[in-house]
Amino acid sequence: MIQKYAKKVYIALIFIFMYAPIATLIVLSFNASKTRAKWGGFTLQWYGQLFSNRDIMQALSNTLLIALLSAVTATLIGTIASLSIQGMKRRHRAIFMGITNIPMLNAEIVTGISLMLLFLTVRAKFGFYTILLSHITFNIPYVILSVMPRMKQLNPSVYEAALDLGASRTQAFFKVVFPDLLPGILSGFLMAFTMSLDDFIITHFTKGPGIDTLSTKIYTEVKKGIKPEMYALSTLIFVSVLVLLILVNYRPKAKDRT
Repeated sequence: MIQKYAKKVYIALIFIFMYAPIATLIVLSFNASKTRAKWGGFTLQWYGQLFSNRDIMQALSNTLLIALLSAVTATLIGTIASLSIQGMKRRHRAIFMGITNIPMLNAEIVTGISLMLLFLTVRAKFGFYTILLSHITFNIPYVILSVMPRMKQLNPSVYEAALDLGASRTQAFFKVVFPDLLPGILSGFLMAFTMSLDDFIITHFTKGPGIDTLSTKIYTEVKKGIKPEMYALSTLIFVSVLVLLILVNYRPKAKDRT
């Protein structure tokens, strides 16, 4: 009995340590007082100031656009790469998968500095496109990691049967192979989109003057002093992620009932 209650207390403490800081941040985003030491009443003014801040809204726009473009491009390249790797011999496939996994195991700061040096070498102008190319580069391995397990589950006989029945290679791929790969492709896209939204270190090394993403903008603002608008922004990001998680986890249950 004591052991049972000890487990519950242990789990409760874990959740408290994980979510107490976030709860504090959410409460402070509604605090009318600029100081964190006292409660000045409930207010939404910090959210109003957040949406009227052009710099933060521009950073948000840059973040979403870069995340979307990099995720789409990385998903396309990663899917094609997965098809190519799957068609290799086992030995060559193992070598290429090992090479693919290196960027994920490598420290982000090493990747960021390496990409920065590459852009300096080719004399590229740092800005939107250098960030975009960097995000595509580090997202591709995550897409391959998501698509390859689905590739291994494919039955090649089904594809060959479609060819025997008169389908062209393109038709056989999109009508037989692609539907089986779609869950892995979507998973890779979501992973790439999330990684791009969350990235700071690589973006910091490859961005140019005059452009910011949310992560670099928040870092710059925090160095000047934590403003209540940052509490509001962090709260909105947390709520958005929470809603997405609820929707993703709710949909399979809803399908099971039908």
